[in-house]
Amino acid sequence: MTASRHWGVTATPTMAHASAAEFEAAGLYDPAAPNAADRLALLEWLQGLGATISRMVDAQRRGGLYLLAGELALGAGRHLRLAEVAERAGVSAERIEQIRLSVGLPPVDPSEPRFSDGDAESLASFDEPVRFFGEQAVRRFLRVIGSSFSRIAEAAVSLFEVNVETPFREASATELELAQANLQAITMLRGTHRQLESVLMGHLETAIRRLRQAQAEQGMRAFAIGFVDLVGFTPLSSQLSPRALADLVARFEDTAHDVVTARDGRVVKLIGDEVMFAAVDPGAACDIALTLVERLCCDSQATPRGALAYGEVLLRGGDYYGPVVNLAARLAELAVPNELLVTPEVAAHARRPGLRFEPAGKRLPKGFDAPVALLTVERSAS
Repeated sequence: MTASRHWGVTATPTMAHASAAEFEAAGLYDPAAPNAADRLALLEWLQGLGATISRMVDAQRRGGLYLLAGELALGAGRHLRLAEVAERAGVSAERIEQIRLSVGLPPVDPSEPRFSDGDAESLASFDEPVRFFGEQAVRRFLRVIGSSFSRIAEAAVSLFEVNVETPFREASATELELAQANLQAITMLRGTHRQLESVLMGHLETAIRRLRQAQAEQGMRAFAIGFVDLVGFTPLSSQLSPRALADLVARFEDTAHDVVTARDGRVVKLIGDEVMFAAVDPGAACDIALTLVERLCCDSQATPRGALAYGEVLLRGGDYYGPVVNLAARLAELAVPNELLVTPEVAAHARRPGLRFEPAGKRLPKGFDAPVALLTVERSAS
């Protein structure tokens, strides 16, 4: 008999079906409970997906019986243990654990089937980039990949919790409805690999273009680095409810992402109430900072400020380092609300109409030995 599929999870019809009495004996079902019918429907649905009573008990113990279907979907196709995938890939188990550690994944239980045929193929091809780039360079690159995917994974979980699980609970959805929604979300995410490949290729083309435009000497690149933050965010955060605070941060991050990307800049990092961005063209960087201030000042809950510096920076692991970065960060701390401080280098290289630079005197940034001559940037009157 062929297997049937539900939301991407394979179930075997020949598996013995447990009765309501067996569910009750396992502590999964109470016929006298107000939600008895809903719970029984959930258990029977999970069983139809191939979940055993022991898996259900374990999921309930961990407080997430409704998450079990998604876990089954994530584990679909995993039938190889560590030693088996190592043999299939032609590498040692220790090597596999090294690779997993590099991408930020914890050690696995050697007795559990945690790997698929696809994992074996991927691990078998690992040594090719090592021979080309070198062991240490590849490990560092894998750390960047792992860190990025860890953030994507947590964002995906939060996406479901905030936009699906919470509204479902507020609407008094049944456990079965919540479990089915969770499985649907997991199934959709499992199908995003083609989109991820397309996005990666697009970013690769953009990165190559930008780095060529920013080419400087001795492996350095010339970039305008900007920081914009919100004045008064810390005391404000203690006054807002968690949801209101989350909304404020989301509005800030949405604005920063849209403004920077639309002007050919790159958001390097978002840290609560602060955005760090980079742009090859100092004029574009000024436009980015000014637009951010203009849009963020409309939110009366906090006031923006920022700073820009331009010069050679060092790129490593997708981040930017060097005195120019440190200076921009420190100058942002000195700016007053609605002010954008820039270095003379920014003003000298910002060949873009519509910008006006005014002297702002000398200021002593934290960690610097001497005051720095600064200017402010504003839009010129049309």
